[in-house]
Amino acid sequence: MQIEMKIKGLMVDPSTNMPIVILKDEVEDRMLPIWVGVFEANAIALRMEAIDTPRPMTHDLLRDLLEKLHATVEKIVVNDLKDNTYFAHIHLLINGERHVLDSRPSDAIALALRAEAPIFVEQSVLELAHTLDSDDELPDSERLRQWFENLDPEDFSKYEM
Repeated sequence: MQIEMKIKGLMVDPSTNMPIVILKDEVEDRMLPIWVGVFEANAIALRMEAIDTPRPMTHDLLRDLLEKLHATVEKIVVNDLKDNTYFAHIHLLINGERHVLDSRPSDAIALALRAEAPIFVEQSVLELAHTLDSDDELPDSERLRQWFENLDPEDFSKYEM
């Protein structure tokens, strides 16, 4: 089962200084943090803020290329979590045929924002992520989980990178 999620915010993990995209399930109020690279976070932030660049960025180029080929991004799905790494699929419709491409979640999210496509997360990924939150082998996970739970919406500042 796939759960539709929205981008709640983009922030920086205070312990690693790595950007985090926060996805939020608006029905059950679950949040999924996905750590991303600085360049991918920048691409996501530019679109969230509707900032146009003088020349197309990589994800803009990809969107433009798909449009020229008459392809539509139907949705992106964060579909797996292995060894603390998330995986995603980009679902395309090309000439009436459906195609699925493997992707990093950060690139899929950046493209989804530009293509105005919905973002989904597999239920199993949400369950695995929850399991990881309480895993004793991850010493900082409990601290980070509590930190997320205590966040105020104003803490989701747009640019803290």
